[in-house]
Amino acid sequence: MSFLRLLAIWAILILGLQPALADRIADADLAPRVAALGSGGFDAAEQAIADLAGTGDDRVPTILDRLGEGELMVRKTDGAVFFAEKAGKDFRLTDPVTGADAGLAPKATLEKVKVNNRIRRAIASAVGALTLMSSDPVVRRSAAEAVMKSADAAAIPALDKAIAAETVADVRAAMMAARATALLASDAPEADKVASIAAIADFGSRDALGFLSGYTTADGAVGEAARKAAAAIESRLMLWDIGQNLWYGLSLGSVLLLAAIGLAITFGVMGVINMAHGEMVMLGAYATFTVQEAIRTFWPDLFDYSLLIALPAAFLTAALAGILIERSIIRWLYGRPLETLLATWGVSLILQQAVRSLYGANNREVGNPSWMSGSFALGDIQVTWTRLWIILFALAVFLTLIAVLKRTRLGLEMRAVTQNRQMAAAVGIRTPLVDALTFGLGSGIAGLAGVALSQIDNVSPNLGRGYIIDSFMVVVFGGVGNLWGTLVGALTLGVANKLLEPYAGAVLGKIILLVAIILFIQKRPRGLFALKGRAVEA
Repeated sequence: MSFLRLLAIWAILILGLQPALADRIADADLAPRVAALGSGGFDAAEQAIADLAGTGDDRVPTILDRLGEGELMVRKTDGAVFFAEKAGKDFRLTDPVTGADAGLAPKATLEKVKVNNRIRRAIASAVGALTLMSSDPVVRRSAAEAVMKSADAAAIPALDKAIAAETVADVRAAMMAARATALLASDAPEADKVASIAAIADFGSRDALGFLSGYTTADGAVGEAARKAAAAIESRLMLWDIGQNLWYGLSLGSVLLLAAIGLAITFGVMGVINMAHGEMVMLGAYATFTVQEAIRTFWPDLFDYSLLIALPAAFLTAALAGILIERSIIRWLYGRPLETLLATWGVSLILQQAVRSLYGANNREVGNPSWMSGSFALGDIQVTWTRLWIILFALAVFLTLIAVLKRTRLGLEMRAVTQNRQMAAAVGIRTPLVDALTFGLGSGIAGLAGVALSQIDNVSPNLGRGYIIDSFMVVVFGGVGNLWGTLVGALTLGVANKLLEPYAGAVLGKIILLVAIILFIQKRPRGLFALKGRAVEA
């Protein structure tokens, strides 16, 4: 065999063995450090955590996370450390370095590796430092925030390396703030600490404010800088809180719009005080629950489309119920508002009891599709996908209703009957049919509101009761019979309610709002946008 052939075989063997050899070297380097976690007290464990973080091994975050969760145990016979999972009366052991199964062991032969708050802070800092170089910017930001909470000076070198490589502005700001907190908690000179406070103030998060609060009572330049920085962060967060409350207000306003828009037809257009309107919302929610249960049982792959499938079902359920109520009861009571109020209140009680008999009195769960789950941030404002989709849905329903009233024959006949019933009948419009369809349309829209409310509220027989009073307030405040007034009224009341809540509380805020509306109606009895012309005389 020639020398060149021997050299080629030797190279192939070396290259083939290199990965396995590297793994063995890494395991040999990691194993004693893992064993050190359970070999001494808290001081030894903290040093072992630092040593593990220093290896930079990808397995270390998992080992430290499971240590923090209390899943690391020491075998008393030889001091070996394992992941331990309950398996009947015993524990199944897994080697944390190699992942190999180490069999079952009785509880008496094992001892849990103890952790306290100090060890948990060390774990958070170490895991944060290890994930600072992740390819995912969300992970890097979370790692920086974890290091900021721990304020561990040992993480400064890792932070310096990560900051130098970071290209995403907000992640880099989080890393700078984390470095500043670590520096502030160290033995650095006073001038460096004052500079670090400025960096923390620039980041301006609630975590930063919480960290600085521990230094606002300090003496000297550090205390003075911390107090100024804390005041600046509080001012900034106050503005973000106002923005968050405005978002909550728009979200509540969209819910009120959905609940009130059907009432704007039955009460505002037809002049019927329908106390069963909330139960139309409830029927829509239970129709959604029924559709979703059927999909869960027979077509689970369609779950993400369950709400879209439930929309026509909820509309038709509530609309048919509304037509039935109008044809059987309300048609005899036009022009007699007190009798209509009492009759529909009785209907609402009947519908609530019917739902209790069919579905039970307990709350029912309607799940969120994946596209309505989760949230995202706009600055310090948290926006949930559920609320965002409900706002868009409410606007879509509102615009569709406007188009129906303005662009269709049904809408033309509805407006004709509302303005002059006798003249409409004289020109051939079937007024009883228009009355039934109008009431059915308003009830069907309430059913659509039930689909949306099923995503943010408990589906129960009392679901509609919580929205009926607010719906009447919206319609009266915006202007009876004016759909644009309903839109403005719903958004105005929603925003006003959420802006009052932080200062007056939920109950007192509603009382203040109710009193304000009563005073407003005394000044403008026809609401914000009063109808003009023949519609007023009708």
